[in-house]
Amino acid sequence: MVYKSIRKLLFRMNAEQAHTMTIRGLQILQSTPSARNLIQKRFTVIDERLQSTVCGLHFPNPVGLAAGFDKHANVYNGIAAFGFGFVEVGTLTPRPQTGNPKPRLFRLVKDEAIINRMGFNNHGLEDAKHSFQTLAKPNIPIGINLGKNKDTPNEQASSDYRHGLMTLYDYADYFVLNVSSPNTEGLRDLQHVDALQKLLTSVLSTRDELLKETSSYRPVFLKIAPDLTWEQMTDIIKTAIGASIDGIIATNTTISRENLHSSPYVNESGGLSGKPLTQKSTEFIRQIYPLTAGKIPIIGVGGIFNGMDAYEKICAGASLIQVYTSMIYEGPSIARKINTELLSILEEKGVHSLNDLVGSKTS
Repeated sequence: MVYKSIRKLLFRMNAEQAHTMTIRGLQILQSTPSARNLIQKRFTVIDERLQSTVCGLHFPNPVGLAAGFDKHANVYNGIAAFGFGFVEVGTLTPRPQTGNPKPRLFRLVKDEAIINRMGFNNHGLEDAKHSFQTLAKPNIPIGINLGKNKDTPNEQASSDYRHGLMTLYDYADYFVLNVSSPNTEGLRDLQHVDALQKLLTSVLSTRDELLKETSSYRPVFLKIAPDLTWEQMTDIIKTAIGASIDGIIATNTTISRENLHSSPYVNESGGLSGKPLTQKSTEFIRQIYPLTAGKIPIIGVGGIFNGMDAYEKICAGASLIQVYTSMIYEGPSIARKINTELLSILEEKGVHSLNDLVGSKTS
């Protein structure tokens, strides 16, 4: 109820201005321990039926915040207070970059969707490293989403991803290789089998070297696009499994504009997220799960607004899920809402744990 009033004010602003204001609020929150603790008690749902262990990491609940919100890795502590089971920061690139020209973020209110063409705007690895060294780490997994700089040729892309891995290895619980954003020209070409094989071999061998040096294992996930054909997706998953990837994140934003009603932004270029992606991303997960034989986890992303959306993705094969756009429309209580509704679904269906549902409806 409170957020509905706040949302009216935020939605009167330019979308990026509203995001900047929200980030400032989170910075204030995480610098005020008493307020942060109060928020955490109010928003966190604690129940063993929601817990899981994925890639050796403990997740108190399955609802994470996707990359793209905490672009600079400087408010993850504040975000964690709102009951998320994990937070993914970035996308981070080796060198700072300003991203694409403004305006580059658009609300499609009638569709409960967002189009963004931000272009990996971030302060770079060294600034993020400083944040990790100074901010307290919350008691949930923190993922780091890595990308390449816009001016790095694809032939040299692996050096950017390896640089990110080596610079921030001590601070992540897991890493994500983002080769699927539509907002950096040519980036999605890294999903082509030959390029992907080269990239994964290079990055994962670097991770194995860091494992030997530190005695700490950091899982590496691959984030894929929802605009792939069945054949392309199958080739990508087989290539990733062959390279010993730890998991898949499905999916990134889409360039499709099917069945949209909002104007005037419907024809803006960029990646679309939100409710129009709900079924598409769920179907992708359902197709990917059999290819993995359930042996590597899937993080499901795309149009998750409530417990039933999360339930459908988990049944399709997702071990964990992530939200972003729904937080913009529903507010910061989104993790609490989804977790509470998931518990009700478990009660209704007589299921002991969410883990029992993973991949239970793949046909």
